[in-house]
Amino acid sequence: MPFGYVSPEQEMRDKADFARKGIARGRSVVVLQYDDGILFVAPNPSRTMHKISEIYDRIGFAAVGKYNEFENLRLGGIRYADINGYNYDRTDVTARGLANLYTQTLGMIFTEARKPYEVEVVVAEVGDTADGDQIYRLSFDGSVADETGFVAIGGQVDQVAGRLKEHFRVGMQVHEALGAALKALTEPGGDDIPASQLEVAVLDRRREHRKFRRVGGARLEQLLAQVRAPAAPPPTASEAPPTAPTPPPTTTDDGEPLTAPEGDIDTG
Repeated sequence: MPFGYVSPEQEMRDKADFARKGIARGRSVVVLQYDDGILFVAPNPSRTMHKISEIYDRIGFAAVGKYNEFENLRLGGIRYADINGYNYDRTDVTARGLANLYTQTLGMIFTEARKPYEVEVVVAEVGDTADGDQIYRLSFDGSVADETGFVAIGGQVDQVAGRLKEHFRVGMQVHEALGAALKALTEPGGDDIPASQLEVAVLDRRREHRKFRRVGGARLEQLLAQVRAPAAPPPTASEAPPTAPTPPPTTTDDGEPLTAPEGDIDTG
């Protein structure tokens, strides 16, 4: 047996362990549906190195891991979308086709390259209705999963996904979905993530043509204020509305009309 030989099974395990460790060092990204589209939320203090981006009219992209590696994937996806949209039709560019492209690229790199990509990717497409939304999760080895409702990638993904499952429900408004995402991304008892360290975007099905929109500035502050507003306490006894006084009885226990006592004037 030649010196330095490693079995294919061991080589694949070593590559997978290497990629998982690199991905786990980052912070998680959450993607979930709300009533009018799909929401992307990521803790990210950088204002220029985005984890969340637009690929095409109805398609968004989110990733964790090595920035230069998932940036290569993002740019490749944009080239694929532009060429196919120009040669055929814009409706021919779909999240499913983009996910297939990424699975081939990641699978080939994982198998043939000495070092795999340390990335996890989500490709999402917003439909005309919630039933038409598509969310695909792609792993470093090229495997793909079709997700429904929500997905978390990177970091302590199992814990984040568990908390997200507890707070997610179908048909949430955008501020409710943002609240569920923040609860999932925040450790129990941990500090709230400030707006300056949040990257938030939506695929809004109500928008014409381009559905992708970044949420920041005053709009993000407004949504966070809705999320973090304390619930109104129930009214106390002193704050309860006054009740109308009970009218005096007009008949006796036997049903006879009341009369004034002797010596008093009966006014009827």
